[in-house]
Order: sequence, then C-alpha cells, then structure tokens
Amino acid sequence: MNSDNPMRQLRIEKITVNIGVGEAGEKLVKAQKVLDMVTGHKSVQTLSKTVNRDLGIREGMPLGCKVTLRGEDAEKFLARALNIRENRVYSYSFDKEGNMSFGISDYTDFDGMKYDPEIGIFGMDINVVLRRKGGARNERRALLKTRIPKEHRVDRDEAIQFMKDKYKVEVIQ
Repeated sequence: MNSDNPMRQLRIEKITVNIGVGEAGEKLVKAQKVLDMVTGHKSVQTLSKTVNRDLGIREGMPLGCKVTLRGEDAEKFLARALNIRENRVYSYSFDKEGNMSFGISDYTDFDGMKYDPEIGIFGMDINVVLRRKGGARNERRALLKTRIPKEHRVDRDEAIQFMKDKYKVEVIQ
C-alpha cells in the first residue's frame, strides 16, 4: 500500500490519564488535584457502573478521576510521560487494535512536580489511542453507521513502529 497517502498516516486520537482511588472523599479530591497539576486540565470523576457488596461499592459511586487530552496537548504530555519511563515500553503494553497503555508510579517523577506531604503519593495509568485520519466517525455517527474496514484499522505492529519512529521508544519484549 502507498504510505504517502495522508489518510493512511497514524495520529494520536486521544490520551486518557486515570487515577483509580477506590473511594470517594478526601483521597479522591487529592487525586483530582494531582491530575490537574500534572496535565494542566480539569479532571472529572469516574463513577462505578456496577455493584460489589463485598467491597462496599454502589452503582454511581465515585471511584477515581481522569483527564482526556487531545491534539497538541496530548503529544506534549505523551513525550513527558515517556521521558519518565526513559522511552522504554514493554511489548505487552500494546493491544491488538494498536492502543498503548502504561503506568507511572509517582506523580513527582514529572518535571517541576515536588512532593507535597498533604497530598501523598499517587500513581497513574496512561492510555494512548492511535487512529488513522478519517473513518472513525463512521462508527460513531447516528445515521449510516458502518465498521472501519480491516485495512484501515491500526494493528499492533503499526502502532509499535509509529511509537519507535515518532517518539524514539524502545519496545522491550
């Protein structure tokens, strides 16, 4: 296939940064404060979708917080996050649809972040969604929904190569 075609080139659709706390209250407020500081965007609470009586979780109960980044903000944040990981990502971080997920154990690893004893230590999960230009709207639109053809989907190997080329990522087996 022709790789010069602009519709075949990969791009970052979005990055979701998530901190799971497991409970509402002061701990969740601190986690939201950490996400706001690290990303520069306002975070939203994530709510429970199921009931788990053993853990005391009810449906609609706040359990964590997240921020979704798109465009240039997403690219800058991904570069910062990969820098913390020394541009190394395990191969199992990529799924078969070309998405990538990895974690950061402490928010103080980011440049300019200092440890605050009031907040404590919070780690976070970072999820990167890679897509090609065009086609994604076909799955989401209300009328005439269609699936993205197999040749237009992003696979695992293409995602790994994109991360190696654009961000100089070393993929560890």
